Amino acid sequence: MDATTPGPLAPEVLDRDDLKRALAEHDFAAAFSLIKKWGGLSQNRIASACQLTPGKVSTIINGQQQVTSFDVICRIADGLRIPGQMVGLAERPWERQSEAPDPQPQQPPAARLSDVTPWRPNATVHLAVDLTRSDLVMDRRAATRALTGVALSGAALLDSLEGWLQPAPASDNGHRRGRIGIREVQELEGTARAFRAWDHRFGGGLRRKAVVGQLNEVASHLEEHQAPEVERALFRVMAFLGGTAATIAWDSGLQQQAQSYYLLALRAAHAGGDPAFGANVLAGMARQMLYRDRPQNALELVHLAQKGAGRQASARLRAMLHTREAWAYAAMGRPSAFRRATAEAAEALTDAGSEEEPYWITYFNEAELAGVTGGRLLDMARQHPQEHAEAAADSIRQAVRRRGPEAGRSHALDTIGLAECHFLMGDVAGAVDHTRHAVEAAARTQSVRVRAQLSQLYPYTVGRSASPRVAEARTMIRDLLSS
Repeated sequence: MDATTPGPLAPEVLDRDDLKRALAEHDFAAAFSLIKKWGGLSQNRIASACQLTPGKVSTIINGQQQVTSFDVICRIADGLRIPGQMVGLAERPWERQSEAPDPQPQQPPAARLSDVTPWRPNATVHLAVDLTRSDLVMDRRAATRALTGVALSGAALLDSLEGWLQPAPASDNGHRRGRIGIREVQELEGTARAFRAWDHRFGGGLRRKAVVGQLNEVASHLEEHQAPEVERALFRVMAFLGGTAATIAWDSGLQQQAQSYYLLALRAAHAGGDPAFGANVLAGMARQMLYRDRPQNALELVHLAQKGAGRQASARLRAMLHTREAWAYAAMGRPSAFRRATAEAAEALTDAGSEEEPYWITYFNEAELAGVTGGRLLDMARQHPQEHAEAAADSIRQAVRRRGPEAGRSHALDTIGLAECHFLMGDVAGAVDHTRHAVEAAARTQSVRVRAQLSQLYPYTVGRSASPRVAEARTMIRDLLSS
């Protein structure tokens, strides 16, 4: 069912007091029974609309299983076209859309790149102009469609990146000189740093269009055919801005847009002769694959980054790449390889400070290593809590203590992870306290990713209604996620 399909429930069914009460209380056993009776829907149709199996719907109706996942509640609301407020959610995107049919979505510019597209500077400029112009005119309906876009993976992605390992070709821009110099480029770089710092602290997409606009401005300067040293510097600024635009899009749930900007940033770093930042971009792409449960793709991207950066990789960059490698091993269920890669990251970090490092990697310190390690131990603890939950909590506590609330998005993710660790360890009182702190930290960010992580705490609070404190934590999570 797409965004323009009318809902299967008649208005008079949604207006029934008994259905309203069941939905408000998240009593989906009663709600589904009433929908079957008064809405005329079979269990199979309910299952299909809500992206559930018929067996799952049957166990819910029979009271054998509760709906505890925030994501499933959203699927039920969207599939049956139940207004968000009836199930404690914010207004759903389809409630704001007109009935006019959507035009056919166009493939994002970067997704059209292939392994045969030349890694030449002018191709990168054309890509930047095309991508930023289409993004800047994106309206609400196009943004809604972009949320459903799927990023490339596998051979379609990996084969297109082989040009990254080849030397950058000479400029093909002719001999005309533009009107800006190195001083103006440095001012642009200062703006790029400010955007990156703001996103690292607060997250979310509030300044996404500002970053994209600045990126479009840099592309327009490159269209003017600058002096060689200015051109290379502009490509490096383009890479920085492209990386920030990718992170913001990814943090806002725009996966396809994020990948488009990652690919642009990688090509810009290649054109600007900055393999170290290119490796950083590949690490971002690997993280995106890890969140999409494609650890083998992520591992190949990390190895590509390590090979491409070579000796130009600083100590902090080497450490960060090892943590991405460890993350992939953890996702593959390989704890020994995870521990080995984590140890290599810690060893690389001991060399930090003995050399000057780029500003964009200075965030990676002992606190970041502790937070990333704790997060990966938590991933493994969900399958084997007795083996990993306590170690995950210890590592995340180090991160919380070292970087504090001023870390913004990272602090919120840390506190959410710490709350889940305590749930897994059976410490409900401690888990509730940390959940309260997690909700408060999440409320100070605009990050979709933070809210997605917070939603993973919701199932732990369901089925413990005998405890008023757990019920209070559940209400706090639901209120924030519905806002």
